[in-house]
Amino acid sequence: MARFTPPASDAMRARLLLAARDEFAATGLAGARIERIAAASSSNKAQIFHYFGSKEGLFDALFAQTVAETFDEVPLDTDDLPAYAGRLHDSYVRRPWAPRLATWHRLERGAAAPLEAIVERNAAAIAEVERAQRAGVLPRKYRPAVLLGLVLHVAAFWSEAAPEFDALTQAVVPTRRRQVVVDAVTALVAG
Repeated sequence: MARFTPPASDAMRARLLLAARDEFAATGLAGARIERIAAASSSNKAQIFHYFGSKEGLFDALFAQTVAETFDEVPLDTDDLPAYAGRLHDSYVRRPWAPRLATWHRLERGAAAPLEAIVERNAAAIAEVERAQRAGVLPRKYRPAVLLGLVLHVAAFWSEAAPEFDALTQAVVPTRRRQVVVDAVTALVAG
C-alpha cells in the first residue's frame, strides 16, 4: 500500500509551524524573528507571508493549532474531571510549548480579536460542563465557564509556576505533582 505524501504546500506549512512553535515558545511574539523561523524551516520570509500573511498571523495559526491538538489529545471528560485534569497535566509535561504559547498569547495577543476556532472549542467545552451540571454529574457551585477555567488552571499549575515559586517546590516529584492536580480537582468538584 502506498504511503500518503502530503502536498508540498502542506509540508511547507507544517515546517513553518514547527519552526514557529520553537521560536514563539522561547521568545514570544515580540521577540520572535521571522528570519530565524524561515531558516529553521529551511524556507524564506516570503513563504511565511504567503501562508500566514504576517508574523501575527503565523502566531495565531500556531496557537489555534496548539489548542486544537490539546483538545484532540485530551478530550474533556465531565464524568471524571480529576482524571481529565491529570491527563491535561501530562500533556503539558510532554508538550511544554503549549502552556508557554498560551502565556505569550495572553500577554501579547489578549487585546487582538478572539480566534474563532478557540472560541468555538471553549464554547463546546463549557456547554459540556453545563450539561454535566444539569445532569447532577458536576456540582453547580460554580458557573460552567468558571468551573472549567479552574480545572484548566489547576492542570497547568506546575507548568506555569514562576521559577522563584518552582524553587520552593522542587522536592515535589513529578508523580506527586500530577497527584496534586488530581487531588485539587477532586476537592474542587466534591459534593
